[in-house]
Amino acid sequence: MSEPIYRRVVVKLSGEALAGPEGFGIHQPVVDRIAADLVAAAKTGVELAVVVGGGNIFRGVEVSSRGVSRPTGDTMGMLATVMNCLAIEAAVERAGHPVRTLSALEMPEVCEFFTRARALKHLGLGRIVMLGAGTGNPFFTTDTTAVLRAAELDAQAVLKATNVDGVYSADPKRDPNAKRYETLTHQEAIERELKVMDGTAFALARENRMPIIVFSIRESGGIEAVLRGKGHATVVGG
Repeated sequence: MSEPIYRRVVVKLSGEALAGPEGFGIHQPVVDRIAADLVAAAKTGVELAVVVGGGNIFRGVEVSSRGVSRPTGDTMGMLATVMNCLAIEAAVERAGHPVRTLSALEMPEVCEFFTRARALKHLGLGRIVMLGAGTGNPFFTTDTTAVLRAAELDAQAVLKATNVDGVYSADPKRDPNAKRYETLTHQEAIERELKVMDGTAFALARENRMPIIVFSIRESGGIEAVLRGKGHATVVGG
């Protein structure tokens, strides 16, 4: 098999991916499959950090529209991402691979606090590092968190796991004429308002020359395939 083309990456998982067919909460068979994919990818020797969203449990933006302040709603959403990280951490441990969860919000009874030095230490020891609580600040998405952490940790790419096999001009489930892109620049993604990531994330990636590789998490082994340059994916800014 071909050697991995990256030595360190940040994988961005949506919270919705963990819900599976139930559409809400944590669907254990899906979590176990994703954990197995992460372990298989880590065994290639690539260092993996993982940012997980919390939309399967809680969405701060939606709650803020019902009277809760946006900062409070976003903080609640950050806590949901930590719950997702812990669920994946447990599944990775069951699969026999070392893993640590680091949170941007201090909660010492639950997990370690994120620092760049601590994350790099765990990565260097071959552990998968789960990154919870977003940036620790309201008004920033986990997409932006993934790019920020990738830049901080000197990662070579962000692997954005979605429900489709790349970036399309429109939702392919709703528009049969949607065009699939093989490659895009960060600027093209911003100008075309492609919704696979938010504009802040794309802009930060552009400034740091960070490629974003968009692929389907529904395909078993998808993470390892992308790492080896063989996955079916769209490369943004590569």
